[in-house]
Amino acid sequence: MTDELGEAVVAAQAGDEDAFRFLYRRLQPGLLRYLTALVGADAEDVASETWLQISRDLPRFAGGEFRAWTVTIARNRAMDHLRRQRRRPALPVPVQALADLAGDADTAERAGETIGTEAALALIATLPPREAEAVLLRAVIGLDAETAGRVLGRRAGAVRTAAHRGLRRLAALMERHDPPPAAAPRVTAPRPRPGQGRSASGSAHVEPADG
Repeated sequence: MTDELGEAVVAAQAGDEDAFRFLYRRLQPGLLRYLTALVGADAEDVASETWLQISRDLPRFAGGEFRAWTVTIARNRAMDHLRRQRRRPALPVPVQALADLAGDADTAERAGETIGTEAALALIATLPPREAEAVLLRAVIGLDAETAGRVLGRRAGAVRTAAHRGLRRLAALMERHDPPPAAAPRVTAPRPRPGQGRSASGSAHVEPADG
């Protein structure tokens, strides 16, 4: 947790409303993107429930990674919402993932600018759920693999692998959805009609001067 965020948490626990508003402005955009991938159009409602619980439970927050704490609350509220709608979230493990090792390069760190767009978020929602959550927690929320693993109840290596696979798949999807640059239109000179511009002998036809 950054010093600025940590100071705001301590102040908010002491009842500072401005500090709580700072936490909301800092964390809400990422939480909303994450929840949109989980519950779609109901993300705003679930985010409201999340912040109600955060405000209620904040005095009992005992330190650690505050972003992970808020995301865990958001995820629990999302799962409750899905259960209320009798839609159990499907989290299948792709068979191919069993053969993949975690990538050495931290590809999540290079995805921030691209993943911030609405188009990219819509594509993330089409990824396998485990990969989508890993990408969102790492590249959108900004959690490291160990912390994201604690939120999801999975090993850090599994989260790193899922994020790596998801980002590779996302890059391919974005490339596929990017229209190729339009070719410059070819300018073709109009073809002269027979009898125009040239005499029958093929020489250029010159109009007589006036007078």
